[in-house]
Amino acid sequence: MALSANLFLRQNQSLVMTPQLMQSIQLLQMTHVELTQFIAQEVEKNPLLEIPSSDGDGDAGERGEAADEPYSQQTEDAGDGDYEARGETLSGDWYDNGSPSRLSDELDANYSNVFPDDGAPQRLDAPELVSQWKSMPGSAEGADNYDLDDFVAGQVSLRDHLAQQIPFILPDMADRLIAQNLVDQLDDAGYLQADVAEAGERLGTDAEDIERVLAALQTLDPPGVFARTLAECLAIQLRQKDRFDPAMQALVENLELLARRDFVSLKRLCGVDEEDLLDMLAEIRQLNPKPGSGFEAGVSEAITPDVVVRPSSDGAWLVELNPDTLPRVLVNQTYFSHITKNGEDYAFLSECLQSANWLTRSLDQRAKTIMKVASEIVRQQDAFLVHGVDHLRPLNLKTVAEAIKMHESTVSRVTSNKYMLTPRGLFELKYFFTVSISAVAGGDSHSAEAVRHKIRTLIMQESPDAVLSDDDIVDMLKKGGIDLARRTVAKYREAMNIASSVQRRREKRALAKVAGF
Repeated sequence: MALSANLFLRQNQSLVMTPQLMQSIQLLQMTHVELTQFIAQEVEKNPLLEIPSSDGDGDAGERGEAADEPYSQQTEDAGDGDYEARGETLSGDWYDNGSPSRLSDELDANYSNVFPDDGAPQRLDAPELVSQWKSMPGSAEGADNYDLDDFVAGQVSLRDHLAQQIPFILPDMADRLIAQNLVDQLDDAGYLQADVAEAGERLGTDAEDIERVLAALQTLDPPGVFARTLAECLAIQLRQKDRFDPAMQALVENLELLARRDFVSLKRLCGVDEEDLLDMLAEIRQLNPKPGSGFEAGVSEAITPDVVVRPSSDGAWLVELNPDTLPRVLVNQTYFSHITKNGEDYAFLSECLQSANWLTRSLDQRAKTIMKVASEIVRQQDAFLVHGVDHLRPLNLKTVAEAIKMHESTVSRVTSNKYMLTPRGLFELKYFFTVSISAVAGGDSHSAEAVRHKIRTLIMQESPDAVLSDDDIVDMLKKGGIDLARRTVAKYREAMNIASSVQRRREKRALAKVAGF
């Protein structure tokens, strides 16, 4: 058969991963902060993109003002009516007819003799006072700039807290310089991450001087600060409580045995019986292994929910996207229309227009996708919103994806780092996806998160004389219709940092004994 070249016309469909499609996928899994930064970068390099001002322009601003009018009108009407009703009862009394001097005499509230420099009445509408009032976050004029972070108290760092105490214990300036150098080498937990010999060589002083200054610094608040090891941290706190006797010293020097729960060896090394050892363990438990943890090094940021769920008047749930997390981007079509359609400028702006239109469509599609996924989650977890975590249903990505006719990977991207504000609290969207735990006698399956909550509740309700073992928890769960193996109960218990029944029995008895004193 002879070989020959032929031409064929064939039609097929294929999905090509274009840069625009990759951008849409990236936008879908971005957080609010990441999305804001990305849009700012796009606006910077695209002259046709604009971020509208917070005052609101165009139709969106008019709709916002119309939505605010009923509330404002209702509030004002109610306030005026209340004021008029009060005015009728007070008009015949001193309230309206009395002069300021007469009111002061009758009420014995004449402050002219107390503040002689303030005899002239002050005008409350002074320009400087009005401007200050308008700039206040809580004023009506500054309501748009209201931010709760403005009312947060300033945080005192660990270094600032120690710097305030050092002058009282170290009067010598040279010792203060050594102390300042040691303060700079503290970690967030309050431990000293420096070698005494190296610090002496670096500062040009003897190691004895460093040790002397360090011993003085270890008496500062919080107790246990400037320790180099956990044993030294506990010893410092015990010395300040005058409880660092030989038995306690032996216990602190053998913390590895305490971690292994080797109480037999500890009783032998400390020379105490079981009752005294339990008292010593109770005192150790009351100490702080990280004295610097109470001073936050960074500023905590509040989580802004992407979706808000609240009950509606008809008994259903109202699911809305948080307008604070919805980015608003405008495409300046007017600027593009004024550009002459020739030359390189037109080609560049045409590409910018195409990119801007694609970005706006991608943002709109992102919002719609988040809304679809959140609405389906609310529909699936209606019992959780009504009754609590005990009624959290098992749910997976495939169930939601099939319900909204999307791929599982899309649902996974939507639920990553997205949060939902519900009447039950603020939850990440992935919180609602838990594995299924089979039920007894073929009943409805249970959510793993609900099962963990039941285990935690059972352990919290146990008494020191009736501590539940893993087998006891399995039996109690089976009575509640949950079929769970003992090793699974142990795995869930360890994941929640809950000790075994033997350890809990010892700890609860020790705490009960301490509380009895």
